Amino acid sequence: MLYYLFEYLNELDVPGAGVFQYISFRAGMAAFLSLLITITFGKNLIQYLRKKQVGEDIRDLGLEGQMKKKGTPTMGGFIIIAAILIPTFLLARVDNVYIVLLIITTVWLGLIGFLDDYIKVFKKDKEGLAGRFKVVGQVGLGLIVGVTLYFSDQVVIREPATASEINVIRENEVEGNEDANVRYKDVKSMRTTVPLTKNNELDYDKIVPGLPDEYTWIVYTLIVILVITAVSNGANITDGIDGLAAGTSGIIGMTIAILAYLSGRVDFSSYLNIMYIPNLSELVIFCTAFVGACLGFLWYNTYPAQVFMGDTGSLTLGGVIAVLALAVRKELLIPLLCGIFLIENLSVIIQVFYFKYTKRKYGEGRRVFLMSPLHHHYQKKNIHESKIVTRFWIVGILLAILTLATLKLR
Repeated sequence: MLYYLFEYLNELDVPGAGVFQYISFRAGMAAFLSLLITITFGKNLIQYLRKKQVGEDIRDLGLEGQMKKKGTPTMGGFIIIAAILIPTFLLARVDNVYIVLLIITTVWLGLIGFLDDYIKVFKKDKEGLAGRFKVVGQVGLGLIVGVTLYFSDQVVIREPATASEINVIRENEVEGNEDANVRYKDVKSMRTTVPLTKNNELDYDKIVPGLPDEYTWIVYTLIVILVITAVSNGANITDGIDGLAAGTSGIIGMTIAILAYLSGRVDFSSYLNIMYIPNLSELVIFCTAFVGACLGFLWYNTYPAQVFMGDTGSLTLGGVIAVLALAVRKELLIPLLCGIFLIENLSVIIQVFYFKYTKRKYGEGRRVFLMSPLHHHYQKKNIHESKIVTRFWIVGILLAILTLATLKLR
């Protein structure tokens, strides 16, 4: 909203109003405002949740210090959602297709997570929302995102034009586009980035040999559904000890902000030889608000946690990361960038599969890990949870650096 106000003031030649045209300024303001909202109002939310007795019902898993957390307020994901959406509405261009999709994703998965937390807390059902309903919600969101990204006229990539395709681009609001005589063509393409390859692009229109182009959207949408479901569930599983999911998500969000900034600028995308995606720079504002919300939440969520985000927060964080990766066309980098989520997911899958296999073969179930997900395995080894979280963050930072390095390693 403020963007449009200052755009109008800039047209009236009001001194200083033009600063809102810069992505870097609005991104910094979004991060600052998000942090301010989370830290300022987080305490009020915690007090409100305690008053309403919205506390976590802890199952005794035999972990050190676990039962001390019983009654800790949950559903703290509300403050994360508010700290993402408020700066986005104030500072971003809300007519941008990518921003619209991220707002829908945040609200959609926030509601699914809230239903899950509500059933656990108020209905006293430890299982929460039935898994099939969660999957239906994730599939529904995947359909919306996949169809929009595939068919929207705003979702294009920009390439140099031939002499017969010359147009003039004037995008003064985007940094890096100072040359008003750039010759280009906007292409409706479903290409994505393939890391560590010389010709590092994959066209979804050619992913299934012989498949008519009119059916490619089905394949693409199925991939989108898979990505959203996997990453949102990965974040949900990772949210098991104080500060782990929020800190890891913040690292991932900052990395995607850098990727969006680079892909949304003519100069950097040309230098790095990566696809230039018009309108993508606006995502940087959403990303910095996302990072600010995660970091601000850590103010109350680091050990010993004063509040848990619950599924309201964890499902939302994972889903948002998935859609951001799809928007910047880096979904094939998710196994690397979201490596913490991946290993947490795999640890559960491996544990369950091996237990069932050995029970069928030997008559008794055996385990690969002392407990899954993986962070509980290290807790069982009597490593303090704050040390586990810090080490997971360090691994997350290393994975983020490797992800950025793939821009030049081909």
